[in-house]
Amino acid sequence: GLLVDRRRVGPLAAVGVVLAGLGVGLAGLVPGYALTWSLVLLSGIGVAMFHPAAGRAARIDAGDSTAAMSVFAAGGSVGFFLAPVLATPALATLGLAATALFIPPAVLVGFMLLRAHRRQEAAAKVAAAATAGGQDLWSPFLLLTAVEIVRSVLFFGVITFIELYWLRHLHAGHTAAGAALACFLIGGVAGTLAGGRIADRAGTVRTVQAGTALAIPALVALRVAPGPGTALLAAMAAGVAISIPFSVLVKLGQDYLPTRPGTAAGVTLGLAVSMGGLAAPGLGAIADTWGIAAVFSVLCLVPLPGLLLAAFLPEIRPIPVPGDDASRAGEPG
Repeated sequence: GLLVDRRRVGPLAAVGVVLAGLGVGLAGLVPGYALTWSLVLLSGIGVAMFHPAAGRAARIDAGDSTAAMSVFAAGGSVGFFLAPVLATPALATLGLAATALFIPPAVLVGFMLLRAHRRQEAAAKVAAAATAGGQDLWSPFLLLTAVEIVRSVLFFGVITFIELYWLRHLHAGHTAAGAALACFLIGGVAGTLAGGRIADRAGTVRTVQAGTALAIPALVALRVAPGPGTALLAAMAAGVAISIPFSVLVKLGQDYLPTRPGTAAGVTLGLAVSMGGLAAPGLGAIADTWGIAAVFSVLCLVPLPGLLLAAFLPEIRPIPVPGDDASRAGEPG
């Protein structure tokens, strides 16, 4: 993110996608744990390279529209849903060598991003000039990052343990457990898209607060659902509620750091989300000690600190930049 903001290295997004595909694509072909580990690490670095540059480019195209940013953010949610759908049958049929199938689409998308970057260079210069006088609000941004970490803990906590919850607590079959994960992820895509539209009408901070608050009854409904059928509806509702703030937080983070959109996107899309994933082992320890149902009891309480933190987020009032409707600066409201 710092590199994107200081050096304007837009092609970083294209290079990142290619590295991500090469890393995971070659991981199934090499012998030994060390090589596999190194290639998975390379893939992770590629993903980390993508987020700041792509997030900055998406903001240039989206202007001040949270709905437009939600389309960009929803791409990641769709990826979470499609990855097991596409990868599982390929790996089951062809073995680990099927990871090589990830390489061609990664190279193709990298080429497309490179071409898009060349067309965006002029718009990027205008956007940089428009935000040059903006003031970075680091305290609200750090507060927002904490809210995103809470949201990420919820998201990764559910996708990591929801299938086990169906199998061990609700005593459902593997097909029903897979359907539960699918319902949650579909709800996540819907929530991401809905959050952007709601924010454009009701305000970004209010949308973050509303989504975080709605996650509590949705998770409670999932925890107390008497059977798999009722729990499926609760899982989808939880996916919607948890994801409503996602794209809004990305856009709001860039509003707080108008001169560092790449850094803001790198933190909200990458660092904070990764921190949520790091909480999964702790939740796993809870499952091992007190059972899988205890994990979802804990998840019902996780939104509370996020809701408290979100109450102190300042709203941003966009300031139109003369001669450029798509580029905006901001100040605290």
